[in-house]
Amino acid sequence: MRVVIVGGGIAGVSTAAALRAGGFDGDLTLVDAGEFPYDRPPLSKDYLTGAKDLEQIALRPPQWYDKQSIRLLNRVRVTALRSGGVELQDGTLLPADRVVLATGGGAARPPIPGCERAHVLRTAEDADRLRAALRPGARVLVVGGGLIGAEVASNAVDLGCEVVLTDPVATPLAAAVGVELAAWLHRQHTTRGISTVQAGVESLDGAETALAGVRRVFDAVVLGVGMVPETALAEAAGLKVDRGIVVDGGQVTSNPAILAVGDSARSRDGHWEAAQHDGARAAATILGAPPPMPTAPWFWTDRHGHHVEAVGHMAAAGRTVVRGSFDDPAFSVFGLCDGLVVAAAAVDDSNAVRAARRMIDRRIPVDPARLSDPSVSLRSLLRG
Repeated sequence: MRVVIVGGGIAGVSTAAALRAGGFDGDLTLVDAGEFPYDRPPLSKDYLTGAKDLEQIALRPPQWYDKQSIRLLNRVRVTALRSGGVELQDGTLLPADRVVLATGGGAARPPIPGCERAHVLRTAEDADRLRAALRPGARVLVVGGGLIGAEVASNAVDLGCEVVLTDPVATPLAAAVGVELAAWLHRQHTTRGISTVQAGVESLDGAETALAGVRRVFDAVVLGVGMVPETALAEAAGLKVDRGIVVDGGQVTSNPAILAVGDSARSRDGHWEAAQHDGARAAATILGAPPPMPTAPWFWTDRHGHHVEAVGHMAAAGRTVVRGSFDDPAFSVFGLCDGLVVAAAAVDDSNAVRAARRMIDRRIPVDPARLSDPSVSLRSLLRG
């Protein structure tokens, strides 16, 4: 069997790794438009600050592809999906029995006049351009207080910029980490000298930005308002697309020879790790193996010197339990429903999130009073 994976992000590389780990011994080709497959989360963290270069955020070392007998085609674009394979930019038909689309997504740009001139952050090239703009003393507006926006704001302050962060929502990330923790996280911006504004941007007219009815001047504007799935290849091939490429539980699209994973697929529930799981499911489908067991979605973010993790669905919680104190990180917030943990979010406490994930996946009943008591070990609570 010949498998071609289109896209060298975490979803595409994870699919390749899972295929080989599962015993796939056929031809395996990974087509990537970039210099080499690299990790995206550091683009708003260590890569943006210059603490790491592109090679240091590679998803796999170059020799890994050779050892795994994976044909890696860098700086190559797939221009069309054809019957029996994919067409490359030079017109070459690359034969394939199964194609896995891992085409990722692009940065969302809201319909605001002038927003095409704003910075976004999806690729290393985006990060390079933004880093050049984040010089000491630069006046920077960050639009969007979610994961990317908050991380950029945090690092821009560290680089000596004068930062304003705006979001129409009072407490960004409340649905993901709970209102209490979201409010605490948002306050960290003010503590670090970032001006926060609850408003939408009305226009980006040259150097001037209309914000909350006031025209202000910024040296750089950064959009962190979400992602748009890259579905052009799928749409041109007639695959069903609806806010992403539509797939079933095995990542199979409306064409049984084509699968889709990662940001381009609509089935996603989560972030970086969810793309890994997509790849594992796609590989299982191709191998005819049972799919991996589902697990609670998880993500992390780093900002203002704190490491934040979250797992599960906080919106499903009927109540929350705080373990520790908001005044003294580390601490964690657990979301409960009907005596079960359904979510958790933690600051500088990865152990709490790991324990919560096991509680969620295993549906372990918990005593809220014991869960909130830091003297009670989480290990003991895992025993039920």
